[in-house]
Amino acid sequence: MVVAIIDYGAGNTKSLQFALDRLGVNNLLTSDADRIKNADKVIFPGQGAAGSAMKKLKHYNLDSLIIGLKQPVLGICLGMQLLCEHTEEGDVEGLGIIQGTVKRFTNEVKVPQMGWNSIHELNGPLFQGIENDSHMYLVHSYYVPKLHETVALCNYNGIYSVALQKNNFYGVQFHPEKSSSKGQLLLNNFLNLER
Repeated sequence: MVVAIIDYGAGNTKSLQFALDRLGVNNLLTSDADRIKNADKVIFPGQGAAGSAMKKLKHYNLDSLIIGLKQPVLGICLGMQLLCEHTEEGDVEGLGIIQGTVKRFTNEVKVPQMGWNSIHELNGPLFQGIENDSHMYLVHSYYVPKLHETVALCNYNGIYSVALQKNNFYGVQFHPEKSSSKGQLLLNNFLNLER
């Protein structure tokens, strides 16, 4: 199995590669369209600002490539948010795979949310063997509201989507590569998804 990690200069990819190495998975960090298309699984990481991330995706023609992928794709953090059609961060259009707008937390809470938080109402194959109210590591100022595609929830300044799924596209707001054994199990569940 080969896992392609999309390289567009907007992600802390080293810890992700280390996590995949620990699982014994052949992985490569690449922006090469053919390598991404031919990989068994694709991970779409992301950190930083949505506007600059989308510019980089478009610069490398990765925006249209991602939309057309047929194998399982996992968006992480900003990678999950960019699967949506729009974000309030910089008033930016996302990839539009999932209908919905990414919103900013209010100033009633500390922003960004940084640290461990519990996740609940877990659904779907990503969460096999992961108990309700498991803790995952999060760092983000923007969130996806509860949608039809929501497969897990979190509570910070209200309930929001901490995981999404639509067809072969999956997204998690938390960082599984930094979420200890539960995050490792989620990555393993992703790797075991059927094409």
